[in-house]
Amino acid sequence: MNNHNKLISPNNGKNLELKNGHFTDGEVEFEVTNGIPNLIYPKSLNQHDLVAKNFYEGRADDYDKYLHLTFQTYNEDEKEVRNKMIDLLELKDDYKVLEVACGTGRDSLLIEKRLSKSAELHLTDISHDMISKAKQKLEGSSVETYFSLSNAMYLPYPDSYFDAFYSFGAVGEFSDIKRFFKEVVRVCKKGAKVVVGDENLPIWQRESLFGKILANYNKQFLAEVPFKDLPIEAREVKCQWIIGGVFYLIDFRVGEGEPYANFDFAIPGVRGGTHKTRYYGQLEGVSEETKNLAWKAREITGISMHEWLDELVKKEALKILDEKK
Repeated sequence: MNNHNKLISPNNGKNLELKNGHFTDGEVEFEVTNGIPNLIYPKSLNQHDLVAKNFYEGRADDYDKYLHLTFQTYNEDEKEVRNKMIDLLELKDDYKVLEVACGTGRDSLLIEKRLSKSAELHLTDISHDMISKAKQKLEGSSVETYFSLSNAMYLPYPDSYFDAFYSFGAVGEFSDIKRFFKEVVRVCKKGAKVVVGDENLPIWQRESLFGKILANYNKQFLAEVPFKDLPIEAREVKCQWIIGGVFYLIDFRVGEGEPYANFDFAIPGVRGGTHKTRYYGQLEGVSEETKNLAWKAREITGISMHEWLDELVKKEALKILDEKK
């Protein structure tokens, strides 16, 4: 399906035009192969992302054939686990949904089953081999489904477009996870649910025999949960460990800006003031003798230290400024 009107250039954010079988933003051309636009940007990937891309090329069939062993290792039911992850998206049947690093489409198929003809499902990956496999699986879907190749740190989608976002099993391979989450927030609507996850052996298991065997098999299990990279807009953040307890799963709702708190209410007590005045209103310290005298004087005034000092300092400052005039 022609999906260029759903995409923007990862180079400059402009709409894409289809010319001579290529997409262009007026500056950069992007190839289309087997109906899948290659919107990977920058064109020359850094070494970290290039290694990840090359690792998966040519592996789609084997990857898809043996992936069930991950669940079998921990005596888990793959379909049941995947459906529980997708439950966290709180999907409605008309949602616009984006899955990044969709791989061979094992989760994509389950997401697609929850959507109607009025929905949109957008799938993207950095590997042509992997997303081609996903495209084959979803052929004939009644849901509007769009495919693209892209770099997770430079997503080719408009601002505030998606109602839900999903990515499982690749976050640890992204070269700049903080930038990835910024892109997630950019392309999602306020209130959208985000679900992401990847390998992580919890610190309380790392010295066990279980943990040592697992880490010996795959060092990626020693990667940290990317709490430090989560966006400031993340609200209602939850984290759990699934699939044998060695894959983290974070879900949150997209908010706007920094969280809200009322820092302007008057704090009761002898100090007084507000959280804001205590943060912004700090002046140079005084000697211990002056401090003790100030507290004695405040007690006589019967008002809080904040009120007394604020009035006193303001009065003297205005007096000096008036005299200077």
